[in-house]
Amino acid sequence: MKVAVVGLGGVGGYIAGYFAKSGIDVVGVARGEHLQAIKRNGLEIVEDKNRFVVDMNVCSLAELEGVFDVVLFCVKSYDLEDTAKKMRFHVGKESVVVSFANGVNNGDVLRESLDAKVVDGCVYILSHIEKAGVIRKKGDVFAAVFGGEGSERLAQLFEKSNLRYKISLDIQKDLWKKYIFIAAFANLTSYYDESINSIWQNRYEEAKTLLEEIAAIAKEKGIDIDKEVEKSLKTASVLPKEASTSMHLDFQNKKKTELEALSGYLVEEARKVGVESPLLSAIYEELRKR
Repeated sequence: MKVAVVGLGGVGGYIAGYFAKSGIDVVGVARGEHLQAIKRNGLEIVEDKNRFVVDMNVCSLAELEGVFDVVLFCVKSYDLEDTAKKMRFHVGKESVVVSFANGVNNGDVLRESLDAKVVDGCVYILSHIEKAGVIRKKGDVFAAVFGGEGSERLAQLFEKSNLRYKISLDIQKDLWKKYIFIAAFANLTSYYDESINSIWQNRYEEAKTLLEEIAAIAKEKGIDIDKEVEKSLKTASVLPKEASTSMHLDFQNKKKTELEALSGYLVEEARKVGVESPLLSAIYEELRKR
């Protein structure tokens, strides 16, 4: 299979590194200094107990050639639509495509942009670009979850690269199970400029309230994730003390953020389904000003 991983940030870089290491025919798509560093020195993956460098085929989106059997979109949610449209000449009707961006409606964006087999999916991981050419992953958490036509083809890749995965029989619920955690803590870490664990220790009741507001929105949309409130709090309690969210890091570094995917979307959905979400709305309005 010919595979493209579009976006070599914390998620895409980590997955592409393991794909390349396992001998999968993969092309990584990156840009800027990160791209040039990988071309010069290879892609370095740094974990708590493991470190390796892999030479891999890497290029910019403009330099990409050919049609791919599988495309993993690992760009930020705000870049997904534009990137998907630019990839339309690199996928066919039998190509399997998936987005691992934060959010619950990325599959719909791909379906509107591409004539291909769209798989819905998400990834559990704490990772980021430590410096150009280097991906840093924190903790032991990694799992890719996906569902829909074409999932078996994706499963072959994760199986070969020894990365944990699950084919979901209810992918929409599984998307929201991940989304409730990342949305709640992305908002709170960004708002208070604190780590996930610090939020759990010092702002437990606020975290619980925000999680409950998100669960209420999901329930009105026909998705019951009430049990994820306590599970999310438990997860936050055991993460590395310095671990935070990508949106928090983007706010710290004055970069464009996924605020609309992780906050604005929820505020709009709450309005549509008639759910009160005062804490979520207040945080969103404040973060919009930053």
